[in-house]
Amino acid sequence: MSTTTSHTPSGSEGRPQAATATATGTRPARLIRNESTTEIPVHLLFRDDPGPDGAPARPAVVGRRQGTGELPRASRPAATRRDPLPRVDPELRERPARVLPGAAGLLAGACGVTGALAASWWAGVLPPLAVQALRLPAPADPGLGPAQWAAYAGAGLLGAAGFGGLARGRTGRAWVVGLFGRYRGTVRRTGLLWVNPLLRRRRVDVRLRHWRSEAMPAADPGGLAVRVVVLVVWRVRDTARAVLGLEDHERYLRECVEAALARVPVEPALGSRGGPAVAGEALTRLVVAQTAPAGLEVFSVQPLRAEYAPQIADAMQRRRIAALEARQRASMLSSVVDSVEDTVTRLTTRGLVELDDSERKVLVRDLTMAFCAGRGERA
Repeated sequence: MSTTTSHTPSGSEGRPQAATATATGTRPARLIRNESTTEIPVHLLFRDDPGPDGAPARPAVVGRRQGTGELPRASRPAATRRDPLPRVDPELRERPARVLPGAAGLLAGACGVTGALAASWWAGVLPPLAVQALRLPAPADPGLGPAQWAAYAGAGLLGAAGFGGLARGRTGRAWVVGLFGRYRGTVRRTGLLWVNPLLRRRRVDVRLRHWRSEAMPAADPGGLAVRVVVLVVWRVRDTARAVLGLEDHERYLRECVEAALARVPVEPALGSRGGPAVAGEALTRLVVAQTAPAGLEVFSVQPLRAEYAPQIADAMQRRRIAALEARQRASMLSSVVDSVEDTVTRLTTRGLVELDDSERKVLVRDLTMAFCAGRGERA
């Protein structure tokens, strides 16, 4: 006699019909009429064989059968992160401008003056005393003709270009030069230079600068109005972006500091969280992130003074005084209780007095009143 035993897994308790059908060897009835299944080889789901070109094969994708009621999942487009920081033209970067030493301009100017004198001698308009002093021969064909006027024009242009392009570069100063609205470079060299006189020059201060602001509105950690004075240490790092990318880079810096103060709470110096120095690092990080794309380099933004607004300054002063008095009273009461406890313990431990509960309470009361009165007089 053979006995058929069916082992039901622990997860099949909620499916008695399926277990019975398995034991009897018959297929269970379909719960969904449109149900259809497909056997998928396991190696297709986890294959790692490389493709024909040596590239790793893509994971197998099993298509959903039509008529099963399954809908394809809609692919969600990747969310694009919007950068709140300002973006200047990426091609607008500082680059050195082409300039010549000042000696080249002086030489061109001297050549222009010499050419003008030669044209004057050729036209016969040079004074006789100058001709005798220079020991020049008399011109063969004196007179102002087209050739003489052309010589005058060439000598004048050469002299104007030579002397007109002379410039003096200073330490800590730079020129942003452009031609017909196009950026041509930045001049950071010092000394006597020759710059194309057709270029438009804009002087920029590239030294390390300190800006002390006026009292600007802010808020403390509790949301109360505070007036803050900050000190900003900064300089112009990229002259092209600072001058051409912004209308006024100094005004932009001030507005960035005001925006950072609106986001970072600043507590006055007498507060419990460290005062204005705690907010300095957060302010510096925010201002540096906002001004770096504009060509400005900020080293530190430190609050120098933070005071409550006049309309709430009196109330905050009273609150501060009340908190100080409460701490002082708590400290005095704690010391009085310790003194009374020590006195009563010594009296009873050494056997100087024998007290019952009522006498002990009276003694503690009298000692407490005496110590409080003595400490109040000393205060």
